[in-house]
Amino acid sequence: MIEHHPSTSCSTEQAMALENSVFPSRPDSLSLPVGEKGDGEEVEVATEAHTGVFNVSEELGHVVTTETTPSPPASAKVNRSFQSKLAEREANANQRRKKTPGTEKERGRFGWARTRRKRQRYVEKNGRCNVQHGNMRETYRYLTDIFTTLVDLNWRCSLFVFVMAYAVTWLFFGAIWYLIAYCRGDLDHLEDETWTPCVNNVNGFISAFLFSIETETTIGYGHRVITDQCPVGTMLLLLQAILGSMVNAFMVGCMFVKISQPNKRAETLVFSKHAVISLRDDKLCLMFRVGDLRSSHIVGANMRAKLIKSKQTQEGEFIPLDQTDISVGFETGDDRLFLVSPLVISHEIDARSAFWDMSQAQLEKEDFEIVVILEGMVEATGMTCQARSSYLAEEVLWGHRFSPMMSLAEGFFDVDYGAFHHTFEVDTPSCSARELSLAAARLDAHLYWSISSRLDEEPTLANQAAKQPDSGSANSKAGEPTFIVGEMTDIQEQSGLAELNGSVATDQSESEA
Repeated sequence: MIEHHPSTSCSTEQAMALENSVFPSRPDSLSLPVGEKGDGEEVEVATEAHTGVFNVSEELGHVVTTETTPSPPASAKVNRSFQSKLAEREANANQRRKKTPGTEKERGRFGWARTRRKRQRYVEKNGRCNVQHGNMRETYRYLTDIFTTLVDLNWRCSLFVFVMAYAVTWLFFGAIWYLIAYCRGDLDHLEDETWTPCVNNVNGFISAFLFSIETETTIGYGHRVITDQCPVGTMLLLLQAILGSMVNAFMVGCMFVKISQPNKRAETLVFSKHAVISLRDDKLCLMFRVGDLRSSHIVGANMRAKLIKSKQTQEGEFIPLDQTDISVGFETGDDRLFLVSPLVISHEIDARSAFWDMSQAQLEKEDFEIVVILEGMVEATGMTCQARSSYLAEEVLWGHRFSPMMSLAEGFFDVDYGAFHHTFEVDTPSCSARELSLAAARLDAHLYWSISSRLDEEPTLANQAAKQPDSGSANSKAGEPTFIVGEMTDIQEQSGLAELNGSVATDQSESEA
């Protein structure tokens, strides 16, 4: 049987101390539910007046004292008394409450302490996707799109391919020019002035290689020239000129696209180091900050966010790295940004959000990753740019807000990027958004029913006043109007003049007259 003992002052003070130490601070306006339920431990407290057990109930939010029968005296084999055991248990319970869940280390199979394994990032902070493809057997598909393959190569490989493309073509056509001179016998008649060679002044492979370079690059020094007595050389000259133009267009195009890629433009699009969760307009919101360091703007900037978390379906299928969309204002158009100054992107945690049931205590235990993506067109080049970043669960700060970084100067707005990553703590309930919504609904329901009960009392009072005998009604003259309180006539219902109970109406007979 549950009883309260207000007579014992010591027990009351200890109960209040236990309640203040167990429950977190709550706003005075709302009676918010507390975070996750603990292990349901019981704290035994010894008092001088009686022996009781304080059952700390996190759901009820108060301390209940249960009367118990006194324990039998300790046996002779036990050296410590019963009071010392209770004091020791109380001290151990206080020590367990002082420990925070974040500082406790996980225990292994044999009880050994082990640190929590850090989650492997899906997307790095600089935007690089931490994914490697292996065991790809259809590598020929890369050759079908050779242009994109060359553009995707790193700079070291790109420069190597660029140099080798020209060197191979020069060597190839130089070897052919040397083979033509060797087959026609031009090398055997170098001193014969009456002999007309295919290419003048070609006396070996080096001279043929130099002539190939002059032909493909259209330098034309004038010392080595082709003659009209060699039809094969004429056809080779046309072929080399055409292939050389194609190689120039292909390689120069690859280098131009690689240089003008907007990847480096994303280096000046910065994201905050941490994301925060706090109240905005009495609603929990997940927020992060994004900014552009350049004066040239991103045209048509668009923001997206994804939640990367493994899950298991009801059928037992395990889906690693499942992607869930996080709304950052798609329905209202807030995801389209005018990124002139740093902006705080907000995700309202509602019933459709993936964080609807997540409290502060549960956030410290979760293992997920939030990937944020900013897309837009570079104003200078007109090419589409994409900047990416990510936040792990330990990089989401509960109860924080971003520091302001914009001030009004003389004739312009000054942005202090030194405070871009700074946050400060604010009062935020530790419960989930669902529990916060239920607490607000209970408060609204309480106000609604309290107002309704007062409105119901007013017609009752009016009816009681109407039933009281009126001394002056008997002496009323004929023809004078008679007032009726709290009653509605048929004439008033038709005209629509009566709106509330207790409206004043004249007598029906007088109204008809």
